[in-house]
Formats: sequence, C-alpha cells, structure tokens
Amino acid sequence: MYINFYPKNILKLLGISLIIPFIMFESNTISKQIKAEKISIAASEQDLFLYRQMGASYLCISSRAEVDFNKGLGIASATFANVIIGKHGGAIKELGSKKLDEKRLYNAGTFQIVGSALNICPESIPKNIKNDYEKKLKEFVKQIKK
Repeated sequence: MYINFYPKNILKLLGISLIIPFIMFESNTISKQIKAEKISIAASEQDLFLYRQMGASYLCISSRAEVDFNKGLGIASATFANVIIGKHGGAIKELGSKKLDEKRLYNAGTFQIVGSALNICPESIPKNIKNDYEKKLKEFVKQIKK
C-alpha cells in the first residue's frame, strides 16, 4: 500500500495548529489586562468580614503553632491592609468609599482581627492583648455614644 506524503500540506496544518493557540493566548492576556485596569469597588461589610475572619483564623493557627503572637498578629494585619489596598484601592464602602492609607488599615485590621480571634480562639490571645482590646473597645463605644 502506498501513502501519499505531502510535506507542504503537513506544514500548513502544523502551522495553523500552532498559531491558533497563540492567538487565543494573546487575546486572553489582553482581556486580563483590561480587567486589571478597571477601577476597584470599595470594600463592603461582607468583604471586611471575610478579610477579618481570615486574619483571625491565621492568628489562631499561628498561635497554636507556637509562632510569636505579635509576629502572627502583624502578618495577619498587614495581609488585611494589603488585600484592601490591592483589591479595593484602600476604599471602604461604610466610610463613603473613602480611601484609607496602609497604616490606618493596618491599625483597624489589628483591632478587628483581635476582636474576631477572641470569639474564635480566646485561649490563644494573651491576657494583656485581651485587656488592651477591651479597654479600646470601651473607649470606642463611648466615642460613638457622644
């Protein structure tokens, strides 16, 4: 039996089969760049709840793994701030979409993460941190009532 071998046709077929995935990859990359350039939406209460709970979970796990508490809290707070800046441009919906700087987000994250961690794993929170949190919470409640 004789097989016809046409190198030009095979090269065309291979060329087309290599060009099509390349074109599709390039168009996908362009659409991803366009999505990345879109204006970010301010963080909602649900977003903040998720980030806070993730930070608290990390803090509880790191405490159980005998990581220094302050280091674990610092990492969780920095991650909280970085996610809000990266995904939402530092804007928070509850504040009228006002943008906060990294330091303010870090401090707010620290306070919120400790509060959530006290509900999830109170045994992992040092007494002095718990006392500081309760003191700051009372001051905050007094300011709101004024």
